[in-house]
Amino acid sequence: MKKAIGHTVWAIAEGYIPPFSTGPAPEFTSHETACILNTSEEDAQVNIWIYFSDRDPIGPYKVTVPAKRTKHVRFNDLKDPEPIPTGTDYSSVIESDRPVVVQHSRLDSRQAENALLSTIAFPVTT
Repeated sequence: MKKAIGHTVWAIAEGYIPPFSTGPAPEFTSHETACILNTSEEDAQVNIWIYFSDRDPIGPYKVTVPAKRTKHVRFNDLKDPEPIPTGTDYSSVIESDRPVVVQHSRLDSRQAENALLSTIAFPVTT
């Protein structure tokens, strides 16, 4: 692909990491994921901000997505500047210095009958 596709700012309005899981870890650990695709010729430097209903945002969480690669970022694994709390509603804004495509997914394994949802994030255009 000659031209990078995507946008530099994305929003995911829905976020929630279930507080417990059923099944073997890490495959069946309940989680939120941002799947980030970088089709450009250069690494993308990505910042993730987390917004809450009752407190100030936290972030940025810094992630590098190599050139011409994809990276699945489990929000459960983000620790710096602080872990994202489980059992808490939140939203996220993802900013990149290169155009990227972002898809959001959640695995909810609180019951033996797992639930998976996935949707494209909202691209912010200027």
